[in-house]
This record gives sequence, C-alpha cells and structure tokens, in this order.
Amino acid sequence: MSGKFITFEGPEGSGKSTQIRLLAEQLEKQGIDVLCTREPGGTKTGEAIRSILQHDAAGEALAERAELMLFTASRAQLMNQVILPALKSGTWVLCDRFIDSTMAYQGFARGMDISTLDAINEFAVFGRMPDLTVLLDLDIEAGFRRLEERYADGQASHDRFEQEARDFHHRVREGYHKLAAREPQRFRMINSDRSIEDVSSDVWNAVKEALL
Repeated sequence: MSGKFITFEGPEGSGKSTQIRLLAEQLEKQGIDVLCTREPGGTKTGEAIRSILQHDAAGEALAERAELMLFTASRAQLMNQVILPALKSGTWVLCDRFIDSTMAYQGFARGMDISTLDAINEFAVFGRMPDLTVLLDLDIEAGFRRLEERYADGQASHDRFEQEARDFHHRVREGYHKLAAREPQRFRMINSDRSIEDVSSDVWNAVKEALL
C-alpha cells in the first residue's frame, strides 16, 4: 500500500514546522512510518537552491522567472529522489511547503499567470498531488510578531521573502484563501493564532477525517 502525502502551507510565522513535528509523532504512535521534508530543500541539490533563494547566496538579485524555475528544480529533485520512493514504500510524507507556496507567492503575490504555474507544478511533481494540504492560517502581523520573537532569541535571521513588503504578504495570504476555495476537497484551513496544542488537535482531527 502506498503512503499518504500531506503538505503544510501558510504565511510566514504560521507554525508549520512545529505542527509537522507534532503530527509525525502522532502518526508514529499509530505505527505509521513517516518522513518529514521541506521545500525548497530536502536533497543536497534542493538545499543548495534553498540557500540561493532565501539568502541571495549567488550575490545578485534574482529575476522572478529565475526564482520560479529554481523552486521548480528543487521540487522536481525532491519528488524524484525522496517523496515518490517514500510513498511507494508505504511511508507517509509530511512536507513543509509545496506547490501551493508557488501559487501563493509567485502567482498571487508576484502576479505570475496562474494557469502557467499550474502546468509547471504538475510537470515538476510527475502528476502526484498531495492527498491533503493543511493550511495554517494566521494574520500577517501576528506571524511577523512570532518571527521577531524567534530572531530576538537568535534562532534565525530574516530570509529574502520575509523582507518583502507587508502588501506582498497580504497577497500571499489572500492567495492561499483562494486556493483553498478552489480545491476544498484537498485543503483543510486551520486557524493557527491559538495555542500549539489546540492547533495540533485540529490538525490531527483533519488528518483522521481525511486519511485514516
């Protein structure tokens, strides 16, 4: 039996990595093998691309189409090398960001053609879409307050996308809402402006209802 593929999406600071970790623990308690990965990244090639995308590691500004193609290259490598083999073996895959980040950030926020992005995404993922997408929804200002707390603790530094204007991030959030409305059968939108425990409970319930 093939594994299930769950992706986590949301604005900056929405708590995706925390909720992925907690869901993985819940699934493992059920005897399910779990692999956690992220985009961009998850492979040596993908992590090199991640550095370029998030921190301008190449030392020059990225053209928007170049940005898109780098994300797509990382995704195709991750699918081919990690996600598809894991699913085939029966492992469940939890991924921090996936195709819907491209739609929200490059499509709705940067203004790229949505139908073009749909075609590029389908090609990059070999036609294998997520079984479930958990959208952790959060007010933009609340998300950035969380990020500032993280940076104050020295846990991280601002990446290139976090430095975008607030209007950009509002378009990202609005884009996610449109995507969820477009595919209600795949998306589960969860308010993440609550305690970690409450959000985790809702995530677990969504997974049980959809996939278990």
